[in-house]
Amino acid sequence: MLILRRAEYGAVLLIALWFYAISGASWWLFALCFLVPDLTMLGYVFGNRAGAVIYNIGHSFLGVIALAIFIHIFDQEWLWPYMLIWFAHIAFDRMLGYGLKYASSFQDTHMGRIGRRKI
Repeated sequence: MLILRRAEYGAVLLIALWFYAISGASWWLFALCFLVPDLTMLGYVFGNRAGAVIYNIGHSFLGVIALAIFIHIFDQEWLWPYMLIWFAHIAFDRMLGYGLKYASSFQDTHMGRIGRRKI
C-alpha cells in the first residue's frame, strides 16, 4: 500500500508540474517558492500543538483548494502559479512520506511515523 500511495502522490505532482509548465510561468519562480510552505515548521517554536496546527495549514490540500476558489471568484489570475507551486510542494512531500502532523510529535503524521525508529 505504501508504494501505491506514494505513486499516487507522484502522479499528482506530475499533474501539478504539467499545469505549471503550460501556464508559462517562470521556472525560477517555481524554484524560489517551492520550499516556502516549509516555513510553517517555524510554528514548532511555540510547541508541538501550535506547530502541528500551523504546519498543517500550510500542508493541506484544503488551503490550495481555497486559494483556487479565491482566484476564480475574484479573477486574480496572477496567483495561479503560486497555487500550482503550493499544490506541487504538498504532493512532493506526500510522495516522500511526509504527512499532516499530529500534536504528539513532528514525526507523527497521518501517513505514519517519519524519521529513525527507536529500537
